[in-house]
Amino acid sequence: MTEKPEQYEVIVVGGGAAGLSAALVLGRARRRTLVVDAGEPRNAPAAHMQGYLSRDGMSPAEFLAVGREEIARYGVELVRDRAVDATRGEDFTVRLAGGAPSGEGRTVRARQLVVATGLKDVLPPLPGLAERFGRDVVHCPYCHGWEVRDQAFGVLATTLAGVHQALIVSQWSKDVTLFLHTVAESELTGEDLRRLAAAGVRVVPGEVAGLVAEADRLTGVRLMDGRVHDREVVFVAPRAVPRTDLLVRLGAEMTETPFGTYPVIDGRGLTTVPGLWAAGNASGFAEQVVNAASRGYRAGAAINGELLMADLDATAATPAGNPAAPA
Repeated sequence: MTEKPEQYEVIVVGGGAAGLSAALVLGRARRRTLVVDAGEPRNAPAAHMQGYLSRDGMSPAEFLAVGREEIARYGVELVRDRAVDATRGEDFTVRLAGGAPSGEGRTVRARQLVVATGLKDVLPPLPGLAERFGRDVVHCPYCHGWEVRDQAFGVLATTLAGVHQALIVSQWSKDVTLFLHTVAESELTGEDLRRLAAAGVRVVPGEVAGLVAEADRLTGVRLMDGRVHDREVVFVAPRAVPRTDLLVRLGAEMTETPFGTYPVIDGRGLTTVPGLWAAGNASGFAEQVVNAASRGYRAGAAINGELLMADLDATAATPAGNPAAPA
């Protein structure tokens, strides 16, 4: 006999800033909510997060721990698991991995589903890059610029976007070198060259072979020809891989962007599939922690309103719920 799936009002897949924020709003609205968290936050390599008012400098791990405690106060359930499949009928049915030897885990159902699974940063395959990511190899000047200010910066360009990154980070250091790596010098426009010169950014053509470190500190960038340029910090632009498999499986309309394929959503986070919501980096590339939390909050409030109106309409449609209706 097949066990009947446990029923919730809302399932939130993803336990980062967006998912926890949505769950907090829903829990406070007295909605039976389940958060499914695979435990793979994007900012795990970072020691601190910045730019979040009142939380500036807090570690990502501490931030999530506090968030989990907060949602628990309002009866929200959290399970450390991975959602491996989802289907939509009258409700959404989500299958969890569960870790069972057969591969078949728990199945849960909900009237509304929030996908807040974030994205994965894929770094260029250079020796030493991944090991130092989040320390002296960083990607976001607004997240890390203050902490590494006035040091010797290198910017690794894998696309022309590296030019923009080099110009931006020059606000935090006057010692910036742009390593073209996989970008041809001929690809730089006259405007690029004028701006780089105005910002004092040196341009070094040639492919990068790897990083040089001593005593667990970054000391340089080595080119394929053997030359080493002394650098203390390297900025890199990872390739963003959105974790949107569930959205695709459920038929949400997707759109191509320069930073990956993301769902088409309205201002609240609702996809083109009724009852299916996207928040945080599952809905767009540039959602920093504070933005992701805001997106989750907005989705949670909108979901509560949707559920409330649906219930009121269902009640009003029955004679028992509508005294004015003919018996």
